[in-house]
Amino acid sequence: MKKLLLPILFAIAILNFVACSSDDVTITDSSLITKEQVIANYSAIVLSNYQAAYNDAVLLQSAIQELAVNPSQLSHNAAKQAWRNSRESYGTTEAFRFSSGPIDDNDGPEGLLNAWPLDENYIDYVEGGINAGIINDLVNYPSINKELLESLNELGGEANISIGYHAIEFLLWGQDNTSPLDNQAGLRPFTDFVDGGTAENQDRRSQYVVVCAELLLDHLQLMINEWSIGGPYYNVFIALDEDEAIKNILTGIATLSKSELAGERIFVALSNQDQEDEHSCFSDNTHRDARLNLKGIYNVYNGTFGTISGASLKVLVDQSNAATGTNVTNQLNAAVTDVEATAIPFDIAITGGVNSTEGIKVLQAVNSLQDLGDQFVLAGTALGVIVISE
Repeated sequence: MKKLLLPILFAIAILNFVACSSDDVTITDSSLITKEQVIANYSAIVLSNYQAAYNDAVLLQSAIQELAVNPSQLSHNAAKQAWRNSRESYGTTEAFRFSSGPIDDNDGPEGLLNAWPLDENYIDYVEGGINAGIINDLVNYPSINKELLESLNELGGEANISIGYHAIEFLLWGQDNTSPLDNQAGLRPFTDFVDGGTAENQDRRSQYVVVCAELLLDHLQLMINEWSIGGPYYNVFIALDEDEAIKNILTGIATLSKSELAGERIFVALSNQDQEDEHSCFSDNTHRDARLNLKGIYNVYNGTFGTISGASLKVLVDQSNAATGTNVTNQLNAAVTDVEATAIPFDIAITGGVNSTEGIKVLQAVNSLQDLGDQFVLAGTALGVIVISE
């Protein structure tokens, strides 16, 4: 989670909605899909994606427990790979954000799952601060447990992130203090988890990362509960006016594309030329974050996830206004191409700034994602709803 810092640069224009126009389509052909069918398929995609993220988090928890009990290079590597795997399924769930859903509501767990960027020395030692962090503060935090760590998340500042995917990432990789040209992620040694190893309080460090993994499962389970058939938010969502539900779905992917992904997650890091602004800066996994977030958008628009392939926004828009449908699909495909063209890892892509060879590719991806957000607004107009993004 990161606040939208560029509301003017990346805001999606509010288009005037005309209640009746020559482009309106009344669905009378039973072969045409309906908004009701699209809404039902979307809810199935959301639930399936969160369930996949939960299942991968279970494997991550298991790998972390093994690292804590039997720290070695092997178990450390396995835990890091399990973290990368867990991001594959969670990354696409970002397409469910900004859609008035339970992930972002007042008691939603987004900030407990994916908050970033974090201030490393809030958690553990850093370069120049060997005694920094909750792990090394036995006086104020004599016992590490779920209640404590959750209560400390973002306490006193947005960067004071204590739990979630990126807290685990930092604990597994440590700071990435190398030059982007070295093409290396963080170099935390597995001996940081070994009794008498390379860092003090290794037992607390192990306990901390185990607790973070447990909390990850707790908070993903909340989303599964909300979206399960008969669950609290599922009942609300299915009962929404169809146009309201479609508007929410489109607003979510439009905002993620134009404001959050293009702006906060890509352009800010490029503009600042700072790998600390990367979404996954410790592991150098940011390139996957961007690609997966866009894949989530693709899934929502095309009505697909895993084995699910059902009634989609794409077909609904195509039915309503063929020209708009073609434009949206073409821009979605262009965005995928442009994001895929950015350098790996992402810190190499941003290190030369906006005028470098790689920076120009990143800027093209930003522009393409902004254009995609605009196309989703037009898709909303074709469907008779006003899509607004902040």
